[in-house]
Amino acid sequence: MRKVFAGARLRRLRQDRSLTQADLARDLGISASYLNQIEHNQRPLSVPVLLRITEVFGVEPGFFAEADTTRLIAELREVMAEEPAGEQVTPDELDELASALPSVARTLVALHRRYRDAAGQAAALAEGRDAVAVPGTPMAYEQVRDFFYERQNYVGELDERAEDAAIHEDAPPGQARDVLVRRLDRLHGVRTVIGAPGGSGAAAPRHRAYDPATRVITLAAHLRPGQQAFQLATQLAFLEHGPLLSELARGEQLRTEQAVRLARIGLANYFAGAFILPYRAFRSAAEAERYDIELLADAFDVGFETVCHRLSTLQRPRLRGVPFSFVRVDRAGNMSKRQSATGFHFSRSGGTCPLWNVYAAFAAPGVVQTQIAQMPDGRSYFWVARTVGRNHGGYGAAGKTFAVGLGCELRHAHRLVYSTGLDLADPRAATPIGMGCKVCERPACPQRAFPPAGRALLVNENTSTVSPYPVAGGPER
Repeated sequence: MRKVFAGARLRRLRQDRSLTQADLARDLGISASYLNQIEHNQRPLSVPVLLRITEVFGVEPGFFAEADTTRLIAELREVMAEEPAGEQVTPDELDELASALPSVARTLVALHRRYRDAAGQAAALAEGRDAVAVPGTPMAYEQVRDFFYERQNYVGELDERAEDAAIHEDAPPGQARDVLVRRLDRLHGVRTVIGAPGGSGAAAPRHRAYDPATRVITLAAHLRPGQQAFQLATQLAFLEHGPLLSELARGEQLRTEQAVRLARIGLANYFAGAFILPYRAFRSAAEAERYDIELLADAFDVGFETVCHRLSTLQRPRLRGVPFSFVRVDRAGNMSKRQSATGFHFSRSGGTCPLWNVYAAFAAPGVVQTQIAQMPDGRSYFWVARTVGRNHGGYGAAGKTFAVGLGCELRHAHRLVYSTGLDLADPRAATPIGMGCKVCERPACPQRAFPPAGRALLVNENTSTVSPYPVAGGPER
């Protein structure tokens, strides 16, 4: 059994109950000195003491389980890498901070984000550009993205309600649209019309338009049945769970009214995905098909991206699927979606890694790409990537092309059909990637677009290196 050191969490529990060490030691039947050693991580929690603690405080034993701090450590590393001066903080020190004092670590990350946002706003004002956001506040869509990121892309309250509604309506896979049309009419007096819900000339066409006065919802004719079902389920979420959406959209990440409204839309979209792809039925199908995205898309009559997004939400307690990270990027490297149920961390500065296979997907449109990727901390992930396209007009109309990626820790890769025939245990099969050039710890990478932040460059006019930005003290290959 692995030793459990949980001094900071135990000390916080004790202080929240206004107990002294002597009081708690008496309740646990141990000496005050022994408790003091536990709280300072000089002694691990023994099983008998752990059981008595759970009785005294009424918490589950899992409360003291070692948390996965990979994501928090990555965020701390990014914070420290952007600090131009000061002592170098070692990985062991970051690990200790994230493990022993996670609240302090998260506060440090939050303060750094506010500092960076304020600096960006100041730079915009100095350049004479309009700074539409409040200084120190990220844009609304960034706040919403962080809101879902912190929840690890799982909203149990909505997920369960959506599944209950789908089960009650007995919606067969791939036929949710007709079921939703009937439910909206029967319970809410809302009539569905298939047509062109507005948008002409320079105006952006709308997928869905709901008129509360006439109680008519109009859907764009170009939408496929699965897409129409998604729009109907989104409207259903607003009609049946409006107060819950407002209650959920109160995260500390949402600091503006616009962000709150966007979060409500995001939560309604989450409900829609959970209705069309009910948790238990979808997870069961995913396990049976070994997470074959295209087979799941055919079975539920939805798109490749929709399946990827839903797979990244299968984190219901005691009924989890493979924990995935999900990302969507464009050709320029802009990341429009990013969600993670794993320790994989998406960089907030310096872009992402060009060696990541999500970018290779653009070279072979429609073809699934696989990659074993190893991060600088030694953790390995298995990634699946493919392009998805959208074109709502005729010949010559501007379309959209993205690449979507779905990744999990390598230890789960054997459960995916995409790992068939691959030697997952061969370390030579892994591609070394990083979080982003500015925070990447691989000084010899020839694909660097930026020098690593916080590191002095090696400037020598008498040598030339493979890496465009060699650092002092690093390899010069």
